[in-house]
Amino acid sequence: MIKTIRVQLLPNNKQKTLLKKCADVARWAYNWALSKQLENFKNGGKFINDEELRKELTQLKKNPEYNWLNEVSAQIPKQAIKDLCIAYKNFFRIENKHYSEKTKKKALRQGRQLTVYDLEGHPKFKSKKDVQQGFYHREDLGHLKFKGDKVKLEKIGWIKLSENRIELQTAEKFYNPRIKFDGFNWFITVSIDYKPTNNQKYSDGIGIDLGVKDLAVINDGRKIPNINKSQEIRRLNKKLKRLQRKLSRKYEKQKEGGVNRYKKTKNIIKLECLIRKVHKKIKDIRTNYLHQETAKLVKAKPEFVCMENLNIKGMVKNHKLAKSVQEQMFSEFRRIMEYKCKWNHIRFIVADRYYPSSKTCSECGYILDKMSLSTRKWVCPECGIMHDRDINAAINLMKYGKSA
Repeated sequence: MIKTIRVQLLPNNKQKTLLKKCADVARWAYNWALSKQLENFKNGGKFINDEELRKELTQLKKNPEYNWLNEVSAQIPKQAIKDLCIAYKNFFRIENKHYSEKTKKKALRQGRQLTVYDLEGHPKFKSKKDVQQGFYHREDLGHLKFKGDKVKLEKIGWIKLSENRIELQTAEKFYNPRIKFDGFNWFITVSIDYKPTNNQKYSDGIGIDLGVKDLAVINDGRKIPNINKSQEIRRLNKKLKRLQRKLSRKYEKQKEGGVNRYKKTKNIIKLECLIRKVHKKIKDIRTNYLHQETAKLVKAKPEFVCMENLNIKGMVKNHKLAKSVQEQMFSEFRRIMEYKCKWNHIRFIVADRYYPSSKTCSECGYILDKMSLSTRKWVCPECGIMHDRDINAAINLMKYGKSA
């Protein structure tokens, strides 16, 4: 199987400039290829193959005006063109030829006609103001090398890593290496061949019920607390609110007359950067917490892990619980749990979305007709046993996994 590893880079100032230059070239090549495709589409032409565009780019680089393209690896702009062509093919394969109501209202408000740019799923031009940037790196071992806590990149040199990963040093082949910038730090993402460990001795399977009050409840009664109720997250959320109010007041001071236009000053830019840092810190705390808790569950070596298939989109429509559901990161918890089970040869089972895990009595199998969200405990009318809603659901999910 393929395993993806993400490691933070620790470049010096000169290397940061080179990395930024590589990302700018990739962005330019992507936009250049997109403009070619759109121009060809308007003239009634067929889809331009990425090979033709890459050949045209090679001729363009011979022009003295575009000498700056030769300062980075030749694979960076070529792969950016290939990425655009893949995105364009996917768009036409999906045939998502409809406009959202939001897009229609926006076009009507601006007094213009709807264009191909407004179609949902259509590739859009990348802006240099975007916080997240990145580029492709050549895969072969001659140009990408890992040694200790350093990595060698083509035309950039050795860059220090935040950690020493033995898997990258012993890997025989790399797949799709990417260098990415998240607005604050640079990262390298590499995929390698991985052989999962085969556990000889398994413990009993587990059922996991996800919730808002607690992140997850296990069938043996264990509860994984909600990290968003911790003191650190609450402190950061209060800090975030104060900064956002401060930013709003500064924007109101810079409002130009009666028009809804605002002048962005340097202080506003600094404040926006500070807000992004707080957002990132909150997200990092939540993600780290998910990795720690999923690692504990996998280290117990259960025979299987059974989880429910939650309708997240439907849950978010409940405006009273929307924020709490989003903060819990249910989809990310399931994704992390799924790939960690694959790494350790543990069966990962997803229960049917309409399986009544909460309404079913784990002792006699009686199913309630209705159960409100506010009902945390209930008594089975058939056998008379009192159930905790979440623990009962986790037990039923464990039984579902046994029978699967």
